[in-house]
Amino acid sequence: MLKSMLRTALVATMLASPLSAWAADLVIATKSGPASMDPHFTATAANAEATKHVFDTLLRSGNDLEILPSLATSWEAIDDTTWEFKLRQGVKFHDGSEFTAEDVKFSIERIPNVTGPNPSTIYVRRVAGVEIIDPYTIRVKTHGPAPTLPNDFVRLFIVSHKAAADYSTQETAAEGFNTGKATIGTGPYKFVSWAPTQDLVLEKFEEYWDGPQPWDKVIRKEIPNDAARVAQLKAGQVDIISKVPTTDLASIESDPNLAVVKYESIYIPYLEFDFREDTPQVWDNAGKKMEKNPFLDPRVREAFDLVIDRETLVEYALEGMGVVSTQLVTPNIFGYNKDIPVPEYNVEKAKQLMAEAGYQEGFKVSLAYANDRMPTELGPTIAQMLSAINVTVDVQGVPAAVFNPAKTRGEYSLYMASWGTLTGEANYMLSSLMHTNDPEKSMGAFNVRGYSNAKMDELIQAASVEMDEAKRRALLEEANMLVATDRPDLPLAINLSAWGLKADKITYTPRSDEDTLAMDVKPKQ
Repeated sequence: MLKSMLRTALVATMLASPLSAWAADLVIATKSGPASMDPHFTATAANAEATKHVFDTLLRSGNDLEILPSLATSWEAIDDTTWEFKLRQGVKFHDGSEFTAEDVKFSIERIPNVTGPNPSTIYVRRVAGVEIIDPYTIRVKTHGPAPTLPNDFVRLFIVSHKAAADYSTQETAAEGFNTGKATIGTGPYKFVSWAPTQDLVLEKFEEYWDGPQPWDKVIRKEIPNDAARVAQLKAGQVDIISKVPTTDLASIESDPNLAVVKYESIYIPYLEFDFREDTPQVWDNAGKKMEKNPFLDPRVREAFDLVIDRETLVEYALEGMGVVSTQLVTPNIFGYNKDIPVPEYNVEKAKQLMAEAGYQEGFKVSLAYANDRMPTELGPTIAQMLSAINVTVDVQGVPAAVFNPAKTRGEYSLYMASWGTLTGEANYMLSSLMHTNDPEKSMGAFNVRGYSNAKMDELIQAASVEMDEAKRRALLEEANMLVATDRPDLPLAINLSAWGLKADKITYTPRSDEDTLAMDVKPKQ
C-alpha cells in the first residue's frame, strides 16, 4: 500500500512539475539575431525572421515564396494606380484590441519615420497615399502603376496604431519596441523579453487568428559561433539550430537522436564594387591611397570576375553547400534570365585585362563583410584567388552590427554581402541594388556605392510600372543580363541551407528564404 501511495504521489508530482511545461517549450539557436524588435527598423532578413513571430504582415510568403493571404484576405488592382485590400475580421492584437484598417494605414505611413540601416522604405516606396474605405477595406494609391505591390507587402509588418503611437520617431522607436511597451502585434507569439545579442523570449498567443501554436514558450538564442551552436544541439540544450556547418553535417546525421534538414535557399553571396571617384580603401603596392578608383574601369571588374573560380568556392569555401550562380536571383524568381551563362574562369584573360587597364602590377584593397553572416572561408578564399592578378586583399570580417552601418556610410571600396529576393520578383533586387540611388523615385535604397547606369535605370523603371506580365518579365531578364555584362556586382553561388534538430522531439519544414520560424516546427508526437 505504501509503495502504491508513493507511486501515485510521484506521478502527481511529475504531472504538476516544470517538466511537463518544459516539454511544450521550444529552444531555437540561430547564427544571427535581430538588431531591433521594431519590425520597421531595418529590412535585414535577421530582423524580419525574429519579428515575424510577434507581428503579422499584410500578406505572407509561403515556403517557396508564393504569395498567401495573411491580415489581408484578398487584393486586386482597381485601376493602374489603385490596389484594394480586404482585411481579415476578428483579428486581435496581443493587448486585446481589434485589428482594423487604421493599423494598416498607420504602419505604412510609419516606416519612413523610423527606418534605419538597410531601410524598410523599399517595401512602401511606391505608395502615394492610403485611403480607408471601411474598417476592413483599404485602398493604396501608388506613384504610377505598381504591378508588384502585393509582392512588396509580404514584408509590410503591421503594428498597433495605439501601442506604437508614442514610439514612432527615430528618437522614441527603440525605447518602445525593445522594452515591450510597443511590441504589440497580432502574430502567433507575444513578446516577453529581448536585448541586443541576447535571448528573445516569446510566449504563445492563445487568441491567434490562425489557431494557437503548439509551443507555450519559444526561446530564440543568438549564437554566432558555429561550433557553439552545434555543441548546444548535441548537448540537448537547444531543439533546433540554423546554418549547420558542413563539417558537422556527418556527425549530426550519424547521431540517432538528431537529424539534418537541407534546402536550397534564395540567398546569393556576392561581391560589390564601389563606383565613387574617391574610393576609401584602395592603395598602390607601396601603400599610398590611389587617386583613381580602379573599379570604374570595366576591364578591372571583368578581371575580378574571371579570376574567381566559383566551382572551387562551392567545393572548398562553401564545402559543397551551394551551387554556382549566374545572377543575383535564383531560378524560382520572376525575371530570372536562363540565357545568362555560367561565369567563365580564365586567369590568363584576367591578367591581360588588368594589363590593358594599366594595373599589371595590381594594387591593394580591403574586402569587408559580416563575419557572423557569411561563411568563414569565403573571404580568405576569394583573397587568395585575387592574388593571381597581383591584387593584395586585406580581409576585414567584422560583425554585422559594425558592417551594415559602415557600408551605409560608404566606408568600403569592396565588400561582400548576401542577397535574397524575398518578394519573389527580380525587380525587388534590381530596384534596390542596381538603380541609381534616387530618393525622389524611391529607388536605389541599397545602392550606397554610387553605381549609375542610364540603361539599367530605364529598364528597372519600365518593369516597375509594366502591368503586362510577359512584357515585365522580358524587361527584368534584360536588366539581369545587363548586370551580368556590366558587373557592378559579382554573384558567387546559391546557398544550400542546413538545420540540425532533435529527431525524437520535433519535425521541421524548411523555407527557401532561410527563416527559422517556430511556426514551422512541430512536436514529433
